Amino acid sequence: MHEYSITESILTLALEKAREADAAKITQINLVVGELSGVVAECVEFYFNFISKDTMAAGADLSFVTKPTSVRCHKCDKIFTPKDGDWSCPECHEIGIDIVTGRECYMESIEVE
Repeated sequence: MHEYSITESILTLALEKAREADAAKITQINLVVGELSGVVAECVEFYFNFISKDTMAAGADLSFVTKPTSVRCHKCDKIFTPKDGDWSCPECHEIGIDIVTGRECYMESIEVE
């Protein structure tokens, strides 16, 4: 259900930015969503179609770019992508890591007329 509040925030921000640009219509919203964010694109699209009715964003396309997960090893600072559920460093085999990318969820840009 967190997709509803995320979608509401995306729409609010897109409308604000479109008004600042004196746009008449939003045609596309470009989003970046990390693999680990838990955001389901289909849910965002569903909610967006519902809550954007009667706004300048009605009918706008949502474009999703999925950001892959990358992590940094605490011991050797190697940045890597976990494979097959193995989150240990492929270089030094340390288990302690920090997530570098993969939790993102943001509006990268909008296209307007």
